[in-house]
Amino acid sequence: MTGLADGLYTVPPGRVAAVVTHLEMRAPAPLRPAPLPEGAAIRRVEQPDTVWYRDLFTRVGGQDWLWFSRLVMSHAELAVIIQDPQVHLYVLDIAGTSEGMLELDFRQPGACELAFFGVSAAMTGTTAGRCLMNHAIPAAFAPGIGRFHVHTCTLDHPRALEFYRRSGFAPTRREVEIVPDPRLAGQLPRDAAPHVPLLD
Repeated sequence: MTGLADGLYTVPPGRVAAVVTHLEMRAPAPLRPAPLPEGAAIRRVEQPDTVWYRDLFTRVGGQDWLWFSRLVMSHAELAVIIQDPQVHLYVLDIAGTSEGMLELDFRQPGACELAFFGVSAAMTGTTAGRCLMNHAIPAAFAPGIGRFHVHTCTLDHPRALEFYRRSGFAPTRREVEIVPDPRLAGQLPRDAAPHVPLLD
């Protein structure tokens, strides 16, 4: 046995804890057809602006699900990642506004990480997520990779894990993560993710 022993562990004030599940797909899974929402289009954004990206990142995952990893980076650090030619960013546009994001990271040879994936609150419950995944799977495997992988956690949308499994990803391992609460550090407003108690 490695890692934590059985039992309960106190999460210090000012921190949040989550169980992280890693999943992977070794060959393209069958797509689950779904029509694009009315007025929607999926397009690739090359050399994205960091201010624009942070706004989209926050609307898709920060405000509701405490995504913060890209918010603690400097603009220069973020630009190095999202403007790398091996990092492909796609967005779901509705009437000219980006309401979903799909980020594929090919920087590891032979693999692709589904680095970030989600839709805004306005598109939750529509076919938007399935449409993005139907775009993600063939785009990820197009270069001939052998592994497409993603991770999600218990802070994310309660249906996220099952969505990935239905899409063809298989769980491979789990971890426990404890990190500073981004609401207390000022990366996100204090009213973000109200389902996660704020303990300061």
